[in-house]
Amino acid sequence: MSHCRCIVYPCRYIRAGIFLMLLAAPLYASESPPIQKTPMSGGDGSVEQFDHNAYSLPLGNMSMTKRLDFSVGNSFFRNPWVAAPASTEARDGLGPLFNTNSCQGCHIKDGRGHPPTGDENPIALFLRLSMPSSQADPTTLEQRGALPVPSYGLQLQTAAISGAEPEAKMLIEYRPREVTFADGTSVTLQEPLYSIAEPAYGELPEDLQTSPRLAPPMIGLGLLEAIPEAGLLAAADPDDADGDGISGRANQVWDLRTGNTVMGRFGWKAGEPSIEQQGLHAFAGDMGLTSSLVPQTDCTQRQGCDEFPNGGTPEVSDDVADFVTFYASSLAVPMRRNMDDPAVKRGADHFNALGCASCHTPRHRTAADVVRPALADQIIWPYSDLLLHDMGDALADHRSEFKADGREWRTPPLWGIGLAQTVNPRAGFLHDGRARTLEEAILWHGGEAEEATQGYRALPEDQRAELIRFLESL
Repeated sequence: MSHCRCIVYPCRYIRAGIFLMLLAAPLYASESPPIQKTPMSGGDGSVEQFDHNAYSLPLGNMSMTKRLDFSVGNSFFRNPWVAAPASTEARDGLGPLFNTNSCQGCHIKDGRGHPPTGDENPIALFLRLSMPSSQADPTTLEQRGALPVPSYGLQLQTAAISGAEPEAKMLIEYRPREVTFADGTSVTLQEPLYSIAEPAYGELPEDLQTSPRLAPPMIGLGLLEAIPEAGLLAAADPDDADGDGISGRANQVWDLRTGNTVMGRFGWKAGEPSIEQQGLHAFAGDMGLTSSLVPQTDCTQRQGCDEFPNGGTPEVSDDVADFVTFYASSLAVPMRRNMDDPAVKRGADHFNALGCASCHTPRHRTAADVVRPALADQIIWPYSDLLLHDMGDALADHRSEFKADGREWRTPPLWGIGLAQTVNPRAGFLHDGRARTLEEAILWHGGEAEEATQGYRALPEDQRAELIRFLESL
């Protein structure tokens, strides 16, 4: 039986008429995916917080001493950085080119960002840039994952400090795409069309590659980092040797700390190996701030960034970097809700019967030898295998990143997703926020998830609603 392939929870279904048979029959030759029976999605550190601050609490099992470090990290994550020189020496050096002036500016309330509307300047959504990988030397691809664009680098910066010119404007238009269910009802999706206007540092190449990226939620990152690599790699099946239609594979990325190629597990294409490296790359790319691990920003020689004052060498001190990394690895996962609701229970059955759990692996266990006790030996329910999956043309960005190709995306965790629009009412789903609802996210999936999407469309309305109710309970 084939299963799902998803950025966010699409599932495979064969025919609505044999739905009850599928529920009764085993999904796998070995055992069915587990059904979560505990509300503690993030292990012992899960928190009972379900309002707009649901994503912003420290791990519930963290010591009071460590909570002080969490608070310090939070201050550097939340507060804006400023241009140098400034009296705020610990937070100066912004830019001169950047996308936002604070981590919280993208990760709103530690949650998802949202696409801009109207004449808004994009903040939580930006464009990755690159040239075709066929033009790059092997070392560049091994260590940077993509070939930078002359004069523009690997990311489009749409803001600048006084005296500097933003790289360009990112424009988004939407065109409608109607999807009809088997029962005759329909929903209208919005398909984004991206363009770049008013480039300030020379013409953009005709073979420019772009990839929109929305800021993802921050919860549970430390727990994901603590999952043993061996277990994740054991679930990979890059050649689909078992013939089930699922060929998840791990990205292989450059680790700046060790100088080696290792498994990637963070970012939309699993292009980062650690929370630390992901965060410090964001400091450099999103805010134009250097660190000892990432001493260069995305600024190019033509843009003349060296002519502007800097905030020191490095601008993000090692102490600040450590505090922010600790904060990012310590945000708790909210507990599940409404688990006894019969509709939610039926939705969980649909989730498994449709094959969603073949990509959105419900349960993992963190390593027992993790240095931090709050993260060690925890049974967690992230609903992700952290592997790359082919999502088809509808979601393809046609831009590679290390070993991930232009149709592949990492399966994102689903824990806490039912609170995404409670934390940020404008939050979008999928890698660029195009999906305004969970159902829209399901319907966008193609490629290896095409049959899954078609199966969802074949479900009766009440069963579709039950599946959504389950997702909202996570």
